[in-house]
Formats: sequence, C-alpha cells, structure tokens
Amino acid sequence: MKTIQLSFVLFFIQLMFWNCGNHQPAVKTQNNSLSDDSLLTLIQYHTFQYFWEGAELTSGLARERIHRDNDYPQNDQTVITSGGSGFGLMAILVGIERGFITRQQGLERFEKIVDYLEQADRFHGAWPHWMYGETGKVKPFGKKDNGGDLVETAFLVQGLLAVRQYFAGGSEQERLLTEKINKLWLSVEWDWYRKGGENVLYWHWSPEYEWEMNFPLEGYNECLITYVLAAASPTHGIPAEVYHEGWARNGQIKGETMQYGYKLNLKHNGAPDYGGPLFWSHYSFLGLDPRYLSDAYTNYWEHNKNHVMINYNYCVENPKQFKGYSENSWGLTASYSINGYAAHQPSEDLGVISPTAALASFPYTPEQSMRAARYFYDSLGSKLWGTYGFYDAFSEQYQWFPQRYLAIDQGPIVVMIENYRSGLIWDLFMSAPEIQEGLKKLGFVSQSQQL
Repeated sequence: MKTIQLSFVLFFIQLMFWNCGNHQPAVKTQNNSLSDDSLLTLIQYHTFQYFWEGAELTSGLARERIHRDNDYPQNDQTVITSGGSGFGLMAILVGIERGFITRQQGLERFEKIVDYLEQADRFHGAWPHWMYGETGKVKPFGKKDNGGDLVETAFLVQGLLAVRQYFAGGSEQERLLTEKINKLWLSVEWDWYRKGGENVLYWHWSPEYEWEMNFPLEGYNECLITYVLAAASPTHGIPAEVYHEGWARNGQIKGETMQYGYKLNLKHNGAPDYGGPLFWSHYSFLGLDPRYLSDAYTNYWEHNKNHVMINYNYCVENPKQFKGYSENSWGLTASYSINGYAAHQPSEDLGVISPTAALASFPYTPEQSMRAARYFYDSLGSKLWGTYGFYDAFSEQYQWFPQRYLAIDQGPIVVMIENYRSGLIWDLFMSAPEIQEGLKKLGFVSQSQQL
C-alpha cells in the first residue's frame, strides 16, 4: 500500500509540517495557527505516540492509562488493556502510512505484540479485559471479571485483522506475521460464549465464576463488532439467529427517537431520548465501514451521523448551562469525570467534555469536529494539550483539567481522523474476505462493498 505523503520537523516550540516532495512550509491561517490539515496531522502524531513511545515495555501493547499529573496510580503502570490495544494496533498502521515510523519499525512492533499475545492468558480463545504486562496473566477487572472478555477481544481482533490485511502479500517476514495473526483469530471460540447454545452472546466467562457475570450482549450499544466477528469466524462461527434473536432482541432493537430534527432508528440501551455516549458510534466502526452499510434494522451511516448530531446540538443548546459548552466545545462520551469515570451523554451530563467524542466523530461531522479541534488546540492550549495529544477530559465549569490519558479514548482519535482523511482502516478491515462473508450471513448490505 502506498504510504500517505507527509513529513514534519521540530520547529522551536511548535511542530511545523512540510510537504515531502517540495519541502514547502505548511499553510498557516490568518491567526498564525497551523492549517486545518496540519493540525489533524499534529493531533494524530502526538496521539499515536501513546501507543508507540508510551507502550508497555514487555508486550508493546497499550497501557490502560497514563497520568501526567500527581495522581498516577503506581500499580497501574504496566497494566495492559486488550480493547485499547486493538485500537492501538490500528493507530500504529496510521503511523506507518503517515510516515511517523517506518514500515519495518511497525512490523517489528507487531511481531513483538503477536508473540506476546500467543503466550498471554486466554479463556476459550478470548483475552481478558486487563493483563499484567510483565507476565501476560489476567488482572481482574472486577471480582468475577477475571476470565475472558469477548467484547474487548473483539476490539483487539478488529485491530489484528486490519494488520493482517495491511501486510498481506508482503515479504516473507510479513507473511509469517500474517500467519500468526490468522492463528490467533481462528482460535477465538466465539460460539463458546453462547453459554451452552443460547441465541445470544455473553460478554464474560471465568474459569472460577463461569457465567455468573451474566451479561448478554443485547443492542444497541458499542458491541456490534462482536457479532460481526462471531458470524465471520471460519472456525467458531455463530448462526444468524444469534444476531437477530440476541443482539436485535427479535426486532425490539428498533424504535424511533427524534431530537433536533435527527432520527435514531435503534433503541439505545439505557439512553432512550438522546442516544448513548458517542463511543457507541466509534468503537465498532474503527474497522467496520458504516458508509452505505445497512441491515434489517437501520442504515448505520445515517444512524451514527444522527447520533453525533444529536449529541452536538444538545451541547450547543446546553440546557444545564455549563460554562464552556458551545458549537466549538462539545462532545459527551465515556471518559474520566470529576469523580472517577462516567459514561457522559445527554442523560448523564456532568459538565465534562471529552475530546475523543468530537475528534473520533470526524467522519460523521467534519465541520463540527474541526471547530472543536481548533478550539481545543488554539484556545485551551496547554490546559488540554500534552505529550500524547489532548488529555482525556476537562470541565471549564469546574476548572478541571486533569493531565490523564486512557487508551480506549486515544485510539479512536487517531483511527477515525484517518478514516475521515483516507478511509485507510475501513478499507483494510473490510477487505478481509471473512468479514464480507460474516456481514452477508447477518443480512448486511453495502452499496460500496457490494456484500
């Protein structure tokens, strides 16, 4: 695949960008800020570094969190997150294509990661939510959540398949990597997570507590990719009725909601009025291309775009009158919050804006997302910007600007900005023949892919 052309050099305090071919400086706006295109590259570069320079040393995978303030949890420094690592794999592919690292550097990091994943704890093929980086052993996410996590595994496999497709047909070294990835993918026992053959998938299984977590995956939320991968698996696939009876709840997933002139055709679990947190329109769609994608229940491009626009218009309306909310500063999703962690959304609005919400929405709302990017960078500046890009969350209402990062929020920024700019990860993931077959099995149709 031809590398996307760009390069950059350090220019005193600020990174300045240059065109690879003619070495002309990037266009500047009238207020002496970076051009929009250069700002997007700057955001991608710094955020990518979370998964490159900031990776856990033994595994090469993504740390669950990195704190730059005085509230760093020392016992978390080497904790790996499997889902966030899947997002990181895709971010590293963007880094290769954008020229942040070489193809060979990326290949060597992927080799390290895949070798590690082969030896790490797995439970009927599924990785746990968290692992200790030094050993690959499960770190319980909760008392009974100490086994396989099928959703986090789906996020990880989404990234692995994108990497496999990127290096397909490459050198001998690259071919060996793709073979190892294929073995990992084929060994995930998606069908085991039907809990004895039920027509629904379950999120967790533990060798100690078995199915006691009792969390069936029913839509609509962030878990769509889990069913797509389960249907696509050549070795441990599920029949279509698991999707339609389980995820879609025998059609009960359908239900119209209208806000600000935008309609949602799916019932968002626990968020009946305005839709759920925005990561529901991000996580499954880092690889799964929503453009023209439809099934029996909705058109996913229109659904996701409307979901974001409802969230945006809610922030602009700002019914709780929080300081800082505007057409330039918006975006409610799960992130750090004033007191711990919260799934911010219109029905749980705590006065906290999460940059990933607007930035990972670039494909759906490019104008609104660019205004947010400019405000975050030009106006909030060092309050919100650090080594790995924008910090996870902030509140102007409470003058709260913690210097903290979370892998699951950083990854979608890099990937979805790239999908907006070039469609790179969408094209890679959708090129996997198993994905095409899985989507067909579930009744999806796509004008662009001709499923």
